Amino acid sequence: MEEKMCEENTEEVKVLEAQIDQLRAEVAELQHQQQMNLKDMTFHFRGQMQDALSYVCGQKQVGSEEEVVSRLKEEVEELEEDLKRQTQMNGISLNSCTTKTLQSSSRKLVQHLSVSGHCSELVFQVEFQLSEVRGQRSERTISDLNVVMDASDLCSLSSFLSGAEERNDLLLLFRTVRTFSDRRDDRRRTFQHFQEKYPSVVSLPGGCRSEVMTLNHPELPGCVLSIHWSVEVSREGGVTPNIYLLPKIPERALQLFPSQAVGGAAEAFQSMLRILGPEAAVESVIRAVSLTQDT
Repeated sequence: MEEKMCEENTEEVKVLEAQIDQLRAEVAELQHQQQMNLKDMTFHFRGQMQDALSYVCGQKQVGSEEEVVSRLKEEVEELEEDLKRQTQMNGISLNSCTTKTLQSSSRKLVQHLSVSGHCSELVFQVEFQLSEVRGQRSERTISDLNVVMDASDLCSLSSFLSGAEERNDLLLLFRTVRTFSDRRDDRRRTFQHFQEKYPSVVSLPGGCRSEVMTLNHPELPGCVLSIHWSVEVSREGGVTPNIYLLPKIPERALQLFPSQAVGGAAEAFQSMLRILGPEAAVESVIRAVSLTQDT
């Protein structure tokens, strides 16, 4: 009996020792990863910021604590101003950016980056792998691009996003997202402006960010003119507004309107779009409905 208990205790000790060795290996790996991250932080910065980070990480002494804090504060303020200018120019605001080093040697650096942010009301998260071959002329390549985006009309972007991921084209991605967001903002401002200017005629069933604005005919209940304004994005990144008029005329109203005039309303609106542009064409239709209300 004692011999059996001794064997069981020996087995338990071996299991515990194996678990301890595994934990030590995990701790060593985490410590190594932390060192690599600290090296990455100091490698990508220069001047005062690099000195301050080196001091904070305990890598070298660069003056008193007060001097380091002052330098670090000054550098951070400069970076914040630079980031503010960049955001104003490109319209894209970044909320977070995380970097994980996958491979690091004297000749090659491979990192996994995850970036989240927004462009106007368009929220996105982008992940990709950045490889840098070091030498006299360093070369950087992007691979494994993955994009997650939160948008009400995401179907307009789905084909483009798939193409951008296949091509690993990060520059085209952000450029197209900016243009797409700008065109959506144009639509929102236009819809909101006309709803405030003609509240008795214009209604926005889905809100000012939706694709549809309705014009209610004052004399005929059920007679509605709907303006559909979508923003289409091609697989290559071309952004195009698509605007059309859809009349909804009940049978009772058709008896009062010539069929040709009702049927040709959509074609006439397209002609006005080409000549006047979106805002003027839309307002012409709204004013026509408003004049009917006054008669």
